[in-house]
Amino acid sequence: MSLIKVHEVTKTYKGGDGVVEALKTINLEIAEGEFLALMGPSGSGKSTLLSVLGGLNPPTTGKLMIDDIDVYALAPERLADFRHEYVGFVFQQYQLIPYLTALENVLLPLAITSRPAKEQREMAQTVLDKVGLSSKSLRLPNQLSGGEQNRVAIARAIVNEPAIIFADEPTGSLDSKTAMELLELFQTLNQSGLTMIMVTHNQENLEWVSRAVYIRDGTLEA
Repeated sequence: MSLIKVHEVTKTYKGGDGVVEALKTINLEIAEGEFLALMGPSGSGKSTLLSVLGGLNPPTTGKLMIDDIDVYALAPERLADFRHEYVGFVFQQYQLIPYLTALENVLLPLAITSRPAKEQREMAQTVLDKVGLSSKSLRLPNQLSGGEQNRVAIARAIVNEPAIIFADEPTGSLDSKTAMELLELFQTLNQSGLTMIMVTHNQENLEWVSRAVYIRDGTLEA
């Protein structure tokens, strides 16, 4: 069953040299429970496509359907609610708040919910346990290794129990051992039912995914 359907999506930007076509007539379906890799060279459009898929970047033309919801037809407030309910993001630079502990960083997405504070803390601690950081929940980001910071970012992405995780070059700044541990964690999350979509340029990462699609010059390659 297709959870995500991309129909005739384009994305253009106005630049100093005129119009830049970042995405050119993209059609793509992603099944529920799939672990998909978006592959391509720098500047190919893969991060732009990821941002469109995640509800962050409206296409110039075309339609994005997630769970039969026309995402970009939603009003802005409802679109924000949709992202909060359906998706989690893991960025290459982690984007942790430096003066908050690991636990407090993971709590951030729960701040806008109506759950009691005690339940929020229990949920945050549970996902930190899941990513192997149960003993480091009170440490600040600068007291954690790069791999541990990445795990905090993953815990923050999954604390709201989203259906889809989007990851943009999550292993790009990690050594090979830490990258493998991260991909093992992604695979475990995928096996638990999460749909995973990962931008990567590393061919070695393909052994962890269920399917890869390639994009070049804004066009998906057959």
